[in-house]
Amino acid sequence: MTNQTINLSDKLYQYMLSISLHEPAILKSLRETTLKLSSHDMQISPEQGQLMALLVELIGAEKTLEIGVYTGYSSLVVALALPETGKIIACDINTETSAIAQDFWQKASVAHKIDLKLAPALETLDSLIKQNHSNNFDFIFIDADKQNYLNYYERSLTLLRTGGLMVIDNVLWSGRVADTHVHDKQTLAIRAFNQTIYQDKRINISLIPVGDGLTLIRKR
Repeated sequence: MTNQTINLSDKLYQYMLSISLHEPAILKSLRETTLKLSSHDMQISPEQGQLMALLVELIGAEKTLEIGVYTGYSSLVVALALPETGKIIACDINTETSAIAQDFWQKASVAHKIDLKLAPALETLDSLIKQNHSNNFDFIFIDADKQNYLNYYERSLTLLRTGGLMVIDNVLWSGRVADTHVHDKQTLAIRAFNQTIYQDKRINISLIPVGDGLTLIRKR
């Protein structure tokens, strides 16, 4: 028994994966491809992806939104978990990493489920709101530029249906959010975001120490 979350050594982390992770070969291949990039630390962990897939299945999501695609691991995880009629609107601005994502979506035969929007995400979100998609999305994942987290959150909350689930990545920011000596713009932005949603009466939250910290948000 323990009264707080256990710390994971490398050995314990590998054991956890060995008895819990069921990663399809296509996802493992995408992870291995991404590891060759200098920015590979932007990719979510495989256990985080598996958790997201389970959440999508549990809530019966069909209409989903992703803000921040990178090489497409999280999009692919969600697409594989969605029913055949499910859809993802995926927002990113990087054509090079998005091309890797599109290649793997094709290989996994889920490209028809994913509508990639190569434009600033705020523009896409504002357009969706203007097109009467408010209160329409079942599941939203945010993993993009941290200084816009609050902007993404507010628009996403408008688009999310009552009872829908929003998932926010990097909320523990490698521990820097708890270090009072760190004051860079990204860390300050995540601190402000965490404090804002903690006080928001429109939602219920749970912060899970998986990956770099994952906050689950249910719209009331």
